[in-house]
Parts: sequence; structure tokens; C-alpha cells
Amino acid sequence: MANRNRRRSTGTAVKIVVTGPFSAGKTTLIRTISEITVLSTERSITDETRSRKNDTTVAMDFGRITIDRDLVLYLFGTPGQDRFDFMWEILGEGMLGYVLLVDASRPDSLDEASGILEAFRRMARVPYVVGMNRSDGLDETEEAAIRSRLELEPHIPVVPCDVTDRESVKSVLLALLYSVVDSLDATAAAQA
Repeated sequence: MANRNRRRSTGTAVKIVVTGPFSAGKTTLIRTISEITVLSTERSITDETRSRKNDTTVAMDFGRITIDRDLVLYLFGTPGQDRFDFMWEILGEGMLGYVLLVDASRPDSLDEASGILEAFRRMARVPYVVGMNRSDGLDETEEAAIRSRLELEPHIPVVPCDVTDRESVKSVLLALLYSVVDSLDATAAAQA
């Protein structure tokens, strides 16, 4: 038997889910940040949504990013179309947190995101952030409207981003990781 070099990981691997409406940019976000070739289950679109894009995720996207030797994020992207919503719960099992990605250039994206967020809130009480793709920034009025429509608590980060820009994607993931740490600290303090 050949001796194979296997990468040893001494760190913690955590599962992060990237979810959101159809065509919000979930697959692109994972492709932009992943250090491995992304496993993607995209298929050609055959219905009226083809006018927005040619392919859609039907099961999941999978990527990985090593934060440092102690932390590796496994990124799982969900399908955005309602007909594949059965995958949301499957992919959400065991997640440490999630990113709800919304296309800021499409008003209907926020409405679609509301239903997805409700499903994820029922599924797991874990930290999450809202990433506003195709947004250069949010003024107070825009952020207040988003928070109202999604019924967000004040501590939930709303992060403008460009999913084609690696630094922008990092800012979304860092916001999520900070939320996870804050949640862990609050749990530890409550138990003390």
C-alpha cells in the first residue's frame, strides 16, 4: 500500500451555511473565497427564471477556507429556489452559523429572503449575518428598512458586500465569526 501524504489538521473545523434567495450570489461568494475547487451541483434552468441566469444550484455548493491553523470553515451553499427547500434543513444540520445573502439590486430578493430566514430561525438558534450583495453601502434609512422587513434584532449585522471581491466576502465571514464568538461568550457568562 502506497504511503499517502495526508494533510493533518490540528484545528477545529466548523460548518457555515450560505443561504438566500435565487440569484443572490451564494455560489459566487463561495467560489470567491474557497481555497479548494468548489463542489457545485448547478444545473441548467428550464423555467421562466432563465432570464436572470443560466444555471441554478439544485443540491449544494461546498468550499473550504482555512482561517488559521486552529480554524477551518467548511462553507455549504443552499439552493435558492423554493422547490429545493428540502435541502435547507439537510445542509443546516450541525451548522455553527449562517449567512443570509440578499441581492440589494432586486427588491423582491428581500421578500424572498424573509421566508428563508424564517425557515432557518425555526431550524436552529445559531448566529447569523445578513450580507447585502451588490451594495456599496447602506445609509441609516436603507438599513432600517432591511431590519424592519426581516425583523432583525439590533445585534444582527447587516453587511454590504460584493461577492466577487475576496476582501468583501472576508468582511461578511468575519462579521459572522465575531457574532459566533459573542454568542459563545454570552452562553459562558450565563452559565457562570
